[in-house]
Amino acid sequence: MQEISVGIDIGGTNSAYGLVNKNGKIVFQDSMPTRGYAKVEDFVKALSLKINDAIKKAGDVKIIGIGIGAPNGNYYTGTIEYAPNLEWKGIIPLAKMFQESMGVPAVLTNDANAAAIGEMIYGGAKGMRDFIVITLGTGLGSGIVANGDVIYGFDGFAGEVGHTLVCTEGGRECGCGRNGCLEAYASATGIRRTVFELLGTTNHPSVFRDVTFNNLTAAMISEAALKGDKIAQVAFESTGRILGIKLADSVAYTTPKAIFLFGGLAKAGNLIFEPTIRHFEANLLNIYKNKIKILPSELNESNGAILGSAALVWKNINNE
Repeated sequence: MQEISVGIDIGGTNSAYGLVNKNGKIVFQDSMPTRGYAKVEDFVKALSLKINDAIKKAGDVKIIGIGIGAPNGNYYTGTIEYAPNLEWKGIIPLAKMFQESMGVPAVLTNDANAAAIGEMIYGGAKGMRDFIVITLGTGLGSGIVANGDVIYGFDGFAGEVGHTLVCTEGGRECGCGRNGCLEAYASATGIRRTVFELLGTTNHPSVFRDVTFNNLTAAMISEAALKGDKIAQVAFESTGRILGIKLADSVAYTTPKAIFLFGGLAKAGNLIFEPTIRHFEANLLNIYKNKIKILPSELNESNGAILGSAALVWKNINNE
């Protein structure tokens, strides 16, 4: 009988889930809408039914636990706390709810911490005890690992690099309600905002002058930059500069061996990596220079969140 962990990634629109063995092979994966369930209990019931169906189809397997990655997830309490992009408000004891529904242990953390654990167990951070994972999606998440363990802090919410401040006055409004956070600049949403700021402050010709903000994507900006669009190229340079500077700050706290970039914006490859690395090295303290690599994640974006969440279970077992 094959031992399997269940990985669940809770997103604002959809939730992905999968059955994963200890070697990182996904036996089954699928997704379902997160929205449309007024009560979280109804969501848990619906997803539990789908997971049980997947277990039956998988055959001779034993589920040893459930790992959940979620926005504003607290590892210590197993709760989602005041997540702005979810329909369920307040403090949601999601790990306990799945544990009771499925009859196996459940552990929960925020989605970026799950990605860091996935990178450590299944990805490029195998064998590393000190590293950082930065998730560059709609926002900017981060998971910080020191001495082989994720840094959670005393309350479970440590490691929010995306909510360190780029500027304190006149900064962009962030989804957290403050102004000037890194994720408002260095994320898929942030680079889109940069493009539209540049359209209003420069005369550079651009394919984006007839594009609405809602229709613009990070992939479109990458494609235009590769074709020589000046606005797109400047947007990547600006984004890389801000990200590189803030990552240089992060090094001073934990001295990671590597920083991994994961998510949609990281797909831009050298367009984002080159300026980020250049400004990162330029702003490091001398004792850190040329020691720390910035690398692409080795997790596949299409299933990386599932692997990361499932890895929570194996990590917990190894720590017991």
